[in-house]
Amino acid sequence: MFTLSRRSLLRASTCVPLLGTSVPGMARAAQAAAWPERPIRMLVGYNTGGATDGVARPVEARLQAALGQPIVFEYKPGAGATVAAALAAKATPDGYTLHVTDSGPMTILPNGKAVGYDPLTAFSSLGMVCEGCSVIAVHPSLPVENLTDLVKMARAKPGTLTFGTSGMGGSAHLAGELFQVMTGTELVHVPYRGGAPAATDLVGGQIPMLFASTGTALPFIENGRMRALAVTSPKRSASLPNVPTVAEQGYPGYDAMVWFSMVGPARLPPAIVSRFHGALQGALSDTTVQQALRRQGYEPILGGVEIQQKRVRDDFAKWGKLIREKKISFE
Repeated sequence: MFTLSRRSLLRASTCVPLLGTSVPGMARAAQAAAWPERPIRMLVGYNTGGATDGVARPVEARLQAALGQPIVFEYKPGAGATVAAALAAKATPDGYTLHVTDSGPMTILPNGKAVGYDPLTAFSSLGMVCEGCSVIAVHPSLPVENLTDLVKMARAKPGTLTFGTSGMGGSAHLAGELFQVMTGTELVHVPYRGGAPAATDLVGGQIPMLFASTGTALPFIENGRMRALAVTSPKRSASLPNVPTVAEQGYPGYDAMVWFSMVGPARLPPAIVSRFHGALQGALSDTTVQQALRRQGYEPILGGVEIQQKRVRDDFAKWGKLIREKKISFE
């Protein structure tokens, strides 16, 4: 009878994977455990100087310190930030291409156009960053002092008053659409490639009105180059305590918030998700980071990735209903 010595059996066992495992699977697990070993590419869907860039920068240093690798921001503006989101969705799920995004390309645009990804399934949630509101601001030369004056002007000349936003299908755009529905007005939307150029054109007198993030609008409001008429949140913004909400000025139930989060492509290894989420929570717990976000008009959001997943689902349904009712297309 043919037999193997004990030494031969031990030698043979080293060449056979353990039952239920595979060499590629073990390699991926080892890579995830060692992550990150090189710089992390962070895609941004807007130009530099916009709101998304503004909220990402305060957490950058803390993330780098916690992860031990540089965070390299790569700007891919276009199509309401869906260009960057699509690139992130198609990236290799190895943790070296991540994405900081706002609510527009996650919950609004996919309801009205083909974007090349499903926001409910194409991403791994890494955590919320912060939330805030838009500001309804006008050029100081526009003869309105409050929302009542603005609505009266818009109703007197329907289809002539323009408003700028950071882009087609962004949170500010839908805030403007909801405003028109609830006030019975007809405005003309002028989309820009980011909030910064929209604000520049309002200050320069090219457009009379703007729905802008607080982070973008606040410096211009403080120096008197914009007049803030209302904020789009259910309650007043801590950064603009003297500016009333839309709801306060006669339109109860109006609520159009913007939020920012970080995601990676679907199927990111759990070890990478856990490591990054922990680093992000640490950054958001830092008082310096919190103060930097609040100066821009945003409130940090701490908590598990399930908060982010629920917010995406809920807002996707909310804005989808408005888009269908108004027959809004982003094509």
